[in-house]
Amino acid sequence: MKAVVYRRHGGPEVLTLTERPAADPGPGEVRVRIVVSAVNPTDWKARSGLRAEPGAEVPETVPNQDGAGVVDAVGPDVTGFAPGDRVWTVIAGAYGPLSGTAQEYTVLPAAKLVRLPDGTGFDEGAGFGVPALTAHRALTVAEDGPSRLAPGALDGRTVLVSGGAGAVGNAAIQLARWAGATVVATVSSDEKAALARAAGAQHVVRYPDPELGARIREVAPDGVDVVVEVAAGVNAKLHTEVLRPRGTVAAYGDDRGTGTVALDFGPALWLNARYQFLVLYTVGEDKLRAGAEDVTAAFADGALRLGEDHGVPVHRFSLAETAKAHAASEEGITGKVLIDVSPAG
Repeated sequence: MKAVVYRRHGGPEVLTLTERPAADPGPGEVRVRIVVSAVNPTDWKARSGLRAEPGAEVPETVPNQDGAGVVDAVGPDVTGFAPGDRVWTVIAGAYGPLSGTAQEYTVLPAAKLVRLPDGTGFDEGAGFGVPALTAHRALTVAEDGPSRLAPGALDGRTVLVSGGAGAVGNAAIQLARWAGATVVATVSSDEKAALARAAGAQHVVRYPDPELGARIREVAPDGVDVVVEVAAGVNAKLHTEVLRPRGTVAAYGDDRGTGTVALDFGPALWLNARYQFLVLYTVGEDKLRAGAEDVTAAFADGALRLGEDHGVPVHRFSLAETAKAHAASEEGITGKVLIDVSPAG
């Protein structure tokens, strides 16, 4: 089978297309023929090595956490899946260095697979994995809020989505609207404002703006319940300007930041503000499973969709162009980067 691998940390150029044997599934495992793989920032950050020395050698690794495809074979003791089932993956690459989705077949534990509902495409299954699970967690950590999402779960709540045209921002808007929230999104351009509105945000505000907090308060005079935050450091002051008492900041990124978040203690104290930092790799299997179930329900309801008319332009690459796909994501292309791995049929 064809697979993309890297053997050392570095730029997209370390990714090479090679031939590897397709592994057989062991006990509790499932082999999936990947139809679509997706690229997220976590994928190129892992490839580049984050804090590792450039060029440091690593075990042969297949990149990409997210993908969708068709069950090809099941191992002993597997129930709930059969060959031919359409599925999407839950942080596939975290299972092992050779379990990523930038290959024609991958073998995963059954617990890392979720059935795709009828009517939901492989693009959605691959494209919303990490972003939607991150957004789900962000929307379910508030002290006074729900722990699960469903229609009506966020009725009466106001959610501020920082970076409403990003992948997680888009998923947060779509999921929050599905659950009944009023959504305010911040964006940096008119083009991104159009995408946030297409995703479903009822209110969109531009930054930078010294009056950004006041503009958000105009549409949420009592304050926002949850901030889904991609830029924790640079927006720390904004949080205390717009949060309601006992409001929550769910921080998954520090874009444009320094890696250090400085909080104004007094205002945060009197608000009883809650900060929840989140990353999927250590969130816990129970949280991942809950998120996967709710995201799948949103898929079934048609509430999570890709495409520019849903606020997510799609950029397609072939498996042989995986390096170009990583470069596009790393360079900050707006929208979703997808890789066509094998035919859908």
